[in-house]
Amino acid sequence: MRTGSARYLSAVKVLLIEDEPELRRSIRTYLQGEGFVVDSANDFPTAHEKTTQYIYDAVLVDITLPKGNGLDVVRELRAKHPTTGIIIISAKGSLDDKVRGLDLGADDYLPKPFHLPELVARLRALIRRKRFDGNTAIELDELRIVPEDKLVEVHGQRVDLTIMQFDLLLFLVANKDRVLSRTAIVEHVWGDMAERLDHDGFLYSHMKNLRKKLLEKGCRDRIQTVYGLGYRLSTRA
Repeated sequence: MRTGSARYLSAVKVLLIEDEPELRRSIRTYLQGEGFVVDSANDFPTAHEKTTQYIYDAVLVDITLPKGNGLDVVRELRAKHPTTGIIIISAKGSLDDKVRGLDLGADDYLPKPFHLPELVARLRALIRRKRFDGNTAIELDELRIVPEDKLVEVHGQRVDLTIMQFDLLLFLVANKDRVLSRTAIVEHVWGDMAERLDHDGFLYSHMKNLRKKLLEKGCRDRIQTVYGLGYRLSTRA
């Protein structure tokens, strides 16, 4: 049985780099069921293209890939996107491969075969370290968020949010004081659905309702519209 607590990761975007079709399909389906937004690549050129065009919260990379080596993906990722979490998933069990991967900047190494719940647990831990410095609760003065319990409080009062509103808030908090473009927010939170959405109208409606619910509980107006650019959650509001 899958736990509801994993839903807090629904705004997490993951790239799965794996050449074996059945395993790739299995991992992707499981992660999507846990709420992750998942892209995939089955060879080095595709992986290189995706990591060049997009920014991911975490990348799962096999070492042995057609037309290239997964360790080169790790090297490129760490150079271009130092905050991206990297977990090597590989059947190659030699100590040299593990050490080399970690030396190149991978955060973790999970040898095949592995249990999918363990992979999810490691992803959760990695995202907590990367996004929230390992904290289980995030506090911004009157605003408190407990991601694993999907709990939001303002001055100790619970704020009832929809899944989409919670994901929006968590993504904003993870990028606090940074201006996020409308496209970046929609693509990150809604994943593959983004291409079918009216970005401006759809996001405006969700952001308006999220802001209203927070304000009704006495939260300062932290969600700022940066006209012509996007949105920002301010810690100095």
